[in-house]
Amino acid sequence: MNQPILIAQNLTKKFKSITAVDSVSFEIYPNTIVALLGGNGAGKTTTMAMLLGLVTPSKGHIEILGQDFESNRFKTLNHMNFSSPYLDLPHRLSVEENLLIYALLYAIKKPKKKLTKLAHDLGIEKYLKTPVGKLSSGQRTRVALAKALINNPSILLLDEPTASLDPETADWIRQYLKKWRKENNSTILLASHNMSEVERLADKVIMLKQGRVIAIDSPKGLIETYGQENLEEVFLAIAKQKHLAKT
Repeated sequence: MNQPILIAQNLTKKFKSITAVDSVSFEIYPNTIVALLGGNGAGKTTTMAMLLGLVTPSKGHIEILGQDFESNRFKTLNHMNFSSPYLDLPHRLSVEENLLIYALLYAIKKPKKKLTKLAHDLGIEKYLKTPVGKLSSGQRTRVALAKALINNPSILLLDEPTASLDPETADWIRQYLKKWRKENNSTILLASHNMSEVERLADKVIMLKQGRVIAIDSPKGLIETYGQENLEEVFLAIAKQKHLAKT
């Protein structure tokens, strides 16, 4: 049986009197796409930040690639990457300059060859010499994704990967991610408010509410359990519950 590629045990994060994440536990297995769902303030971003080492848990344990994350952080992070439309690349640098910097930071062998392949795959070849600040939102999303794939990560974390994109570009990104994941045997953990997107992409959903895990299942399993027509209706049903379900 496959061993989990990522284990979170009782992750908790408190900011003074506010508990942003409350004893969150889950396992993620290799070669899967897993979605973190929840309303604003549910703890999605804080959970991702802890998994990336950007925020230190108040308590709890993280194991990634079979190793304790706290004591093997830098080694582990070499096999991970992250992308979010809310974190921009330096606007004055060209696309090529931005990507080359990240390739060098990850000590990529033959960085220009890697950059050229990614640019071709993501359709950004003609923008390589263009300053990032002059790109459209859709073009920036593709560049940010190229940055996130520069080290061919075993675990890719995505925050709202298709936010603010037109339907055609968003669909292209989703199809590309599905293809990339299969070709590279990688794992994707994504946070999204787009229920249709999650229903189409995710093998498993981790539902958060008020910093706690209240459900873990496949999209189909959640739809059946809550007796709804689709994942958006499940999300709304959970949001309207007055009390948290027992985990």
